[in-house]
Amino acid sequence: MTNKVILEIRAGVGGDEAGLFAGNLARMYQRYSQNKGWAFQLLDSNDMGNGGYKFFAARITGTGAYDALKLESGTHRVQRVPATERQGRVHTSTATVAILPEVEPKEVVINDSDILVTFSRAGGPGGQNVNKVETAVRVTHKPTGIVVSSRAERSQHANRETAMSVLRAKLFAMQREKELSQFSGSRSDVVGTGDRSEKIRTYNFPDDRITDHRFNAKVHEIETVLDGDLDKLLNKIAKNREGEKKD
Repeated sequence: MTNKVILEIRAGVGGDEAGLFAGNLARMYQRYSQNKGWAFQLLDSNDMGNGGYKFFAARITGTGAYDALKLESGTHRVQRVPATERQGRVHTSTATVAILPEVEPKEVVINDSDILVTFSRAGGPGGQNVNKVETAVRVTHKPTGIVVSSRAERSQHANRETAMSVLRAKLFAMQREKELSQFSGSRSDVVGTGDRSEKIRTYNFPDDRITDHRFNAKVHEIETVLDGDLDKLLNKIAKNREGEKKD
């Protein structure tokens, strides 16, 4: 379970700037995966056309991927001057991140009668085949209302398998959250709603500082971290967590 995870990033508060920040985070996790030697596969995205995303989903496969990334789930906040800001004012925007471990089919049984599967043209990169054939798959889980999509693969069958894998991961996470918290395990409980006040981490560009508010971990050189050197922050978090355990 720890070697395969589903990464989801959604733009939160802040309009285009939130989408650009979501794009920054997607690139950060992709570069970090490359640095770790993990496979990074795009599953689905809603591209804004300016380098940003309203939604981005990928599968990360590699030894220890879940253990390394499991604390990334939550609302990430950025404070910076947008490129379109003429008066130099700092804007605050957010994006939510979810890290979901993939699980085996036997761990989460999904009845065929509980899902609605629809197909469409994939579009986007992938050559002519993806555009002409309805290879993109959308799966709706009727009991929970969860909707997942996959369009990265070249066949309906492969995209359906991927979508079902994502759905199992979401249902597993929901069930686990219910067991741990004894109340509704909706996605908002796990990763927040994207509101500016619900934050696990702040990327402050004017001060060139990243602060993880849960573990009081602070590092500088934001651009280096966003370029894939996430261990710079994760190692500091691990050190602070270890210190808390000793106390």
